[in-house]
Amino acid sequence: MKKVLLLLANGFEAYEASVFTDVLGWNQLEGDGTTEVVTAGIRPQLQATWNFNVTPEKLVQDINLEEFDALAVPGGFEEAGFYEEAFSETFSEIIRHFDQHKKPIASICVASLALAHSGVLYGRKATTYSHPTSIRMTQLAEYGVRAATERIVVDEHIITSSNPGTAMDVAFLLLEMLTSKDNTEKVRDLMGVNMYQQNPGK
Repeated sequence: MKKVLLLLANGFEAYEASVFTDVLGWNQLEGDGTTEVVTAGIRPQLQATWNFNVTPEKLVQDINLEEFDALAVPGGFEEAGFYEEAFSETFSEIIRHFDQHKKPIASICVASLALAHSGVLYGRKATTYSHPTSIRMTQLAEYGVRAATERIVVDEHIITSSNPGTAMDVAFLLLEMLTSKDNTEKVRDLMGVNMYQQNPGK
């Protein structure tokens, strides 16, 4: 069984978290059955960006990082306090642990800034929220990251992405890293994702 730690900061964007639970959950029941997601946070009650509370399964201080095979980090909004926890030393230590052990790390949108803040993206190629009106790409580069405007960037075992619209694809990339391309294509097909991508106007 491949255990994935879904690390939630207060102010996280619920959609960006749900793609990991859905894609990896579909794999658990309909794919090769090898993935399990565990949600964790610093506090026992988290508020998502928009108006509802989430109770993580575990507090980060109660988990053994050695038990996990991959890390997933959704982004969030500054206005909702996301960076206060995402930039905490607790988060940074967890991120560094997965990097040191070369375990997959998947981040969506501005969650890559938490990775950069921890130091794991220094000298690496990565992306973050890249809309022309945003300051986030500049912030990413200030951490010594080779900032790229691509939709999704994979550098070794680390996935970063440029906006919430990439979320489902990031989750599938993580699934492929943990299982196989054939298994991932099977889950995509069962979820109807391939069908939509092939016929986006229907």
